[in-house]
Amino acid sequence: MKIITYPNEILRMKTQTIENFSDIQKMVPEFVKTMLDHDGIGLAAPQIGKSIKLIAIQTKDGPKIFINPKITSKSLKKEIAEEGCLSLPKIFGKVKRAYKVTVKFQDENGNKNKITAKGLYARVLQHEIDHLDGILFIDKIIK
Repeated sequence: MKIITYPNEILRMKTQTIENFSDIQKMVPEFVKTMLDHDGIGLAAPQIGKSIKLIAIQTKDGPKIFINPKITSKSLKKEIAEEGCLSLPKIFGKVKRAYKVTVKFQDENGNKNKITAKGLYARVLQHEIDHLDGILFIDKIIK
């Protein structure tokens, strides 16, 4: 799969909720491979030209898929750290994000799940979920 780069307009679009999980199941292996081949720690479907609510994140336990993810709570504690993006090569900037988030999502089979993540894992979740709403990290860089 090819990585779509800025300023392609799909990166600014709100994505569609996924209801057909069999199509997603077929796509997931190549989607994850694309993230890993590009040394990414996260990838959102708009970055491969698909306007759907799908993200992959590389965790300490291996790649994890989140379908229709939604942040349900954020910690008051914030952290500032440098971010980059596969769709904005060679661009980096400091972004302030919640230290801890809780996310509801579905797996490849449509099963509902919920996780709470902290630190880098929480940051990557927020970054990738932003992609699903057409928001890029460059919109949040601290000047």
